[in-house]
Order: sequence, then structure tokens, then C-alpha cells
Amino acid sequence: MNPHLSQLQPYPFEKLRQHFAGITPPAGLREIKLSIGEPQHETPAFIKQALSEGLSGLANYPTTAGSDALRQAIAAWIGERYGIPAPDYAAQVLPVLGSREALFAFAQTVIDGSRLNALVACPNPFYQIYEGAALLAGATPVFLNTLPERDFELDLTTLSEAQWSQVQLLYVCSPGNPTGKVMGLEDWRALFALSDRHNFVIASDECYSEIYFDEEQKPLGGLEAARRLGRDDYRNLVMFSSLSKRSNVPGLRSGFVAGDAALIGKFLLYRTYHGSAMSPVVQHASIAAWNDEVHVRDNRRLYREKFDQVTPLIARHLDTALPDAGFYLWAKTPIADTEFARELLRQYNVVVLPGSFLARQSGGVNPGAGFIRIALVADIDECLDAAGRIANFCQTL
Repeated sequence: MNPHLSQLQPYPFEKLRQHFAGITPPAGLREIKLSIGEPQHETPAFIKQALSEGLSGLANYPTTAGSDALRQAIAAWIGERYGIPAPDYAAQVLPVLGSREALFAFAQTVIDGSRLNALVACPNPFYQIYEGAALLAGATPVFLNTLPERDFELDLTTLSEAQWSQVQLLYVCSPGNPTGKVMGLEDWRALFALSDRHNFVIASDECYSEIYFDEEQKPLGGLEAARRLGRDDYRNLVMFSSLSKRSNVPGLRSGFVAGDAALIGKFLLYRTYHGSAMSPVVQHASIAAWNDEVHVRDNRRLYREKFDQVTPLIARHLDTALPDAGFYLWAKTPIADTEFARELLRQYNVVVLPGSFLARQSGGVNPGAGFIRIALVADIDECLDAAGRIANFCQTL
């Protein structure tokens, strides 16, 4: 067996299941689950229609690189969304089966496990795929805390110059999960300088980029930042994006990786053997989704309405605020986050995720401890119901 498997920790939702063992919520209150970031808005009808119209593609083996039409649609979307020249669809864009599998597989491509003390850096709290990808690639994950006293910015001073010299891959997430923090141009400038000095790759997880609250304030993307800073070749940078949250199709498993052509070429080689080609049926529906922005604006409007109404209700009782982007509230708890989550379920049948389950002890602290992540993915009535229950629970503390 792969010895690195023993290093993997239970996934946060498995921890949550174990943490809730033996709890019996009130029978008269239906469960409201705000723990998992699974979009619950209706999938647009035109995407379903495109999926059915593409069923003839079942008769063909898909190519790992995907169709020219899909890569062209993705490249055009990148150019339009970020106001930059569209990347070379043939060399700088690669369709993937959702960002999750690609974020994992990318580490297996770029990490040289034969080098002593190979490190992979990532934010803390973080998406646990980053840690698992690092461990199974034979590297050691190291964590950059994102704390409220730093306005949830990455603390790049966590690592010494000697440690940065051993970093081969840095995962960043903007907008951040769970904090919703969006990286600014100066943040990117600092990361690019570190990458140039130590020659590590930056993997930018941008799967929440299309959920924001001001149509005039779009979150800055990694490729956009690179172009603005004169890095037109995107050296040592790739971005990951997905239709799951943008278009409410988490079951479609459709996303892309784009950036440094040399890295994309090596990733394509890996994926040729990995066997992760996207079905032609899914490609057909994905082209339709990437080519339409009306449904994405409608989706943002629904989230904006929920956050406008729910955030003040919860902020009266817990220290939280509207995030820069994304669909999570990151709320400070007056008691231990694990106890808060257990008692909220036991008394009010609302499920939230303890922040400590999303982080690791680093620098003497677990930066997720004392927070809960609230995913406002349900419809507005259910979210308001949950907010009311959370408020009632907080009043009992």
C-alpha cells in the first residue's frame, strides 16, 4: 500500500459525522444543512437542454485535451471576464473534471518527490484537497495562517527563506474558502516575487470567483494580476476554475486549468495517462454554460439577496460580516466552535461546520478554532429560518 495514505486525515465532513454521533435534534424542526458548499440554486434549463442535445457524444471516446470548441469557449470567457487577451486555447487552456480533481492531480505532476524536504504551502484554514495532494505526492504541507488580525491575508512571513527555497508548489484560494478574502494586486506582486526568487509554482484556486456582490467590483484573478504586472507568459502560474458554483452544476464536474503553457503541457501529459478526459456530452453542455453570462448574473442576484438579509441577523449575535466574495459567512463563536456546532444541531437542527475542522495547528494556533463556516447555499426562506434559529440559540448562551 502507498505509505502516504496513512498520513491522510479524515475529511471535514467525516469528522462532522463522528462529532455529531449520538445527537438527536428536535423532532419538530426540519434539518437545515449549511455545512457543505454545494450550490442548491436551480440548474439553468438551457444547460440541461445542451446536455441532452449532446448525447450523441456517448458514441465517442473523449480526448484528454478536450475539443477545440470547448477550449476556445473557455479562452474567450477568460479574456472577457478579466479584460485580458484570451489565452492560447491550444497551449494555455485545459478542460478538467471539476477543479477538485485537477487541484489534486496537479500536485502529482509538478512535485519532484525525489528532492529532500519537498514542501507544498497553502492557506490555513484551507481546502483539504491541498493537503492530501501534497502528502500523496511525497511532499510535506506547510501552512500560512489567515487570521482576522491580518484581515485574513496570507502570512508570508510564516516561512523562512530556507523553507521557501524548499517550496515546490503554493496553493492559493481567492476568493478564499472559508473567509471569502480576495487577494489584491499587491498580494500577487509579493507572491510572484517569491516565486521568481525560489522557482515554485503557484496554483490559484478561483472556483468562487463568480459569486460577488457588486457588479462593478469583480474579484481580481491570478492571470489578470499577472498581465497587469507584466507577466504575459504566466510563468509558474496556473488558475483553476469551475462551472459548479458559477452555473449551479456541481454534478456536471466541469472546469478548466489555464496559464503557463509549459506547465499545461506537462499536466496534459500526466492526464493522458491518468484517464481523466471529459465526456463529449459534458463538453457540449459546458460550452453552452461558458458562453452565457445572463444566468450567472441571476445567480449572483440570488446570493446578494440572501447575504443582504441574513448577514445582519447573524451579525447581531456573532462576529461576522459580508465577505469579499463567495457564499460563506465566517463567524466567530462565543464558545468552542465544536461545541457551538453540536449544540446548534441538538437544540435547533441546523448544521454548520466547525472552523477548526478546516485548519491545522500552525504557529501555535489553529486559525479556524472559534469560528464556524455557514454556507448560504439553500433558498432564501431556508437561510432566513436558519438565521433565526442561530439567533435564538445565541441568546441562550
